Amino acid sequence: MAEGSGSASVAEIEMAFQKFAVHGDTKATGKEMNGKNFVKLCKDCKVIDGKNITSTDVDIVFSKVKAKTARVITFEQFTQAMVELAPKRFKGKGQEEALQQLYGLIAGKEPANVGITKVTKAAAVDRLTDSSKYTGSHKERFDESGKGKGKVGRENIPDTSGYVSAYKGQGSYDSKVKEQE
Repeated sequence: MAEGSGSASVAEIEMAFQKFAVHGDTKATGKEMNGKNFVKLCKDCKVIDGKNITSTDVDIVFSKVKAKTARVITFEQFTQAMVELAPKRFKGKGQEEALQQLYGLIAGKEPANVGITKVTKAAAVDRLTDSSKYTGSHKERFDESGKGKGKVGRENIPDTSGYVSAYKGQGSYDSKVKEQE
């Protein structure tokens, strides 16, 4: 589907518009699209081909169709922008045919997350965060599985059992007393 697949329904185009309009913006409703997302739509849907249409052309068309003080465009303004871009993208074709091919490129698409930053695990970070290698008082803050103990691992909570610390027969008093009875 590199050159556009012909006709596409308005609902498919509007759905693609809404998906790109909300991309990267948590407050967006999907009814208006900013310039950054308009350029992203054009790049991801291959409207920008590098020869006939560049990102500069897309920015200029965006500025033409938006209101003077506005920073976003509506779906109606988006369709106006597509009408202006279609003859540039598909030269030598009629206005309506070029527009349908352009809509064919856009229909059913959604934003691609290509080039997003992935979390890397460096050996140094692994060494620093591996709780099995901790020693001394730091070791006391984690259980055998490496999960933190929380407050128990940070504070010295007094042992109120009545036994001296490290006494091997701890908890055996009751059983010895019962044996003697």
